[in-house]
Amino acid sequence: MYETGHNQDVSERLMLALHMLGQHGSRGRIAVEVAMRVLIVEDEPPLAQAVARGLRAEGMAVDVALDGGEALARAAVCPYEVIVLDRDLPVVHGDEVCRQLVAGDGNGRVLMLTAAREITERIEGLNLGADDYLAKPFAFGELVARVRALGRRAHPAHPPMLARGDLAIDTVRRLAYRRGERLDLSKKELAVLEILVAADGAVVSAEELLDRAWDEFTDPFTNVVRMTMSKLRRRLGEPPVIQTVTGTGYQIP
Repeated sequence: MYETGHNQDVSERLMLALHMLGQHGSRGRIAVEVAMRVLIVEDEPPLAQAVARGLRAEGMAVDVALDGGEALARAAVCPYEVIVLDRDLPVVHGDEVCRQLVAGDGNGRVLMLTAAREITERIEGLNLGADDYLAKPFAFGELVARVRALGRRAHPAHPPMLARGDLAIDTVRRLAYRRGERLDLSKKELAVLEILVAADGAVVSAEELLDRAWDEFTDPFTNVVRMTMSKLRRRLGEPPVIQTVTGTGYQIP
């Protein structure tokens, strides 16, 4: 963990970079969204929120914990694909958080952050069970790339093209088609459709969709899944392809 002044400077530079990304990032690059839930564990709120905003802009569902105890509590109830973990944390040290996460039943991957740049520090972090290691200050683009790579390891990567019936999803370019015609979908609609198509006919519960495509700011009692499903069905057109299984969830049979 940095000293307050140093960390504040890092967070300010990162927030400026995110602003510039928003201004210019759409030029010459493909916007990517992955149905991925990420936990940011960082005890400096400005830096934690800057990273969270940046990852949300990349289409990820992101929660934030400001100490090790809160991180363990969140990880116990939510299946995160990736945990971005600062090493020097209050309440429960990052090393112990990493040990408990690795020893648990989850498949989440741990990306450890630290201000230390010595190779011995990196080795220690990896020996604790962390899947990857990133020294502060870091380039936001590198953080995104590492999070995505770990997310692919947490779950089997989808093939370049997913298909079911007359639906097809280009998982690289993040485009969806029906009967060969491109669909105009929002990021969230595309994430939901990808989860349903990848389920290969299995029923996907509303709770699973909420966990994988939304973050902690979504009220678990909200009707956001139903509303998104309604919009998605309209965009998919006729005949209907998404079925509601009463009391269970949704499927594309």
